[in-house]
Amino acid sequence: MSKVQISMEIFPPKKDSEFSSAFRVAKELSEINPDFISVTYGAGGSRSKSTVEIASYIQNELHIPSMAHLTCVGSTKDDIGRLCEEFKKHSIPHVLALRGDRPKDMSDEQYNSREFTYASNLVDFLKAHTDFEIWGACYPEKHFESFSKESDLMHMKEKQDKGVTQFITQMFFDNDFFYDFREKAARKGITAPIHAGIMPITSAGQIGRSISLSGSSVPKALSDIIANYGENPEDMYKAGIDYAVRQCSDLLLNGVDGIHIYTMNKPDVAKQIVRSILS
Repeated sequence: MSKVQISMEIFPPKKDSEFSSAFRVAKELSEINPDFISVTYGAGGSRSKSTVEIASYIQNELHIPSMAHLTCVGSTKDDIGRLCEEFKKHSIPHVLALRGDRPKDMSDEQYNSREFTYASNLVDFLKAHTDFEIWGACYPEKHFESFSKESDLMHMKEKQDKGVTQFITQMFFDNDFFYDFREKAARKGITAPIHAGIMPITSAGQIGRSISLSGSSVPKALSDIIANYGENPEDMYKAGIDYAVRQCSDLLLNGVDGIHIYTMNKPDVAKQIVRSILS
């Protein structure tokens, strides 16, 4: 059996004054030697310079493979080309190609005339103009804008055919969704490894934000944890980590290709999970 990849996602801070904290998070995560660390990218290209700097620090100072998220919804081909030059200059080897969320200040006219309609258009551009390893996103419970799970799988297969080599899922809290999705993806001819995106829920308030962003459903086991421990931050923190550990352990037992932890820039949470599942 091939080695299961364990990886993390971090995000650049919104304020320059908090920039050093992102480097501290990356440094702490490097202590558990993840297979790679991905760095998110703001809507419409906001904070893209921060993405480059943090991904470069991970790659060149910490010597951990880095992956830069790249969203295209608010970008022109020239914008993407310039950013790819920056990635190349800093020896960043992997790109996660995403359409991205529509920026709040983007008019209907701008949105409807954008140069990249879908992530697959970005994949085409990257294949034609760069030599990055291109990763893609996928959705065990369906993208919230998609007509059906079937159309999601068709888009996923299209991205693979265009050059995406590996996929990372949207967060999910019920592994049965993932196993069903993985089986249907295989039947569709998708052979690229699929990394399970895991979001540890360590506070009651976090679940509402996560659901509104992802559309993921909450299984009874997790809603019971929130009901029982949500009023007690310390107990909720422990129970949330325990839930994520059990979720990851089950995925490992069932042959997952990789686990990608959405750290929310909380290195202690990620370290506890990784040490528990690998011990």
